[in-house]
Amino acid sequence: KFLLKTIATALAFIYILPALPGIEFKGGFIDAAILAIVFACLLWVVEALAMMIATVWTISTLGLALLILIPLWIFGFWLFPALALELVAFVAPDHLTVHGFLPPILGGLTMMVISMLTGGLSATIKCLNKARGRG
Repeated sequence: KFLLKTIATALAFIYILPALPGIEFKGGFIDAAILAIVFACLLWVVEALAMMIATVWTISTLGLALLILIPLWIFGFWLFPALALELVAFVAPDHLTVHGFLPPILGGLTMMVISMLTGGLSATIKCLNKARGRG
């Protein structure tokens, strides 16, 4: 499963992301596979950091912060992959270049869709079926 996600993300770095205006990739498949692993790690770090900040903020406000955090989480789902893509471009400027504000958002949404197609969606459906008592 990890290998499938890495290959799909690497192919996205090579073929899909450069098709978006403002994103440039230079390198071969090995470079793209390394960037895919870096992207996955940075996405995990960004999401973990956001969860820690949200937890501290919720506890310190006795739960009132949830009135702001829940709508932010629902409407800001595209922000984490976009930020991770921007961080990958910062970490590896020789291989990935991102110009502007809109390209990382579109690239992040693309990466999120690829993640959903290669396993995230099946995990979500499995979790929902378990919650409904079907699995």
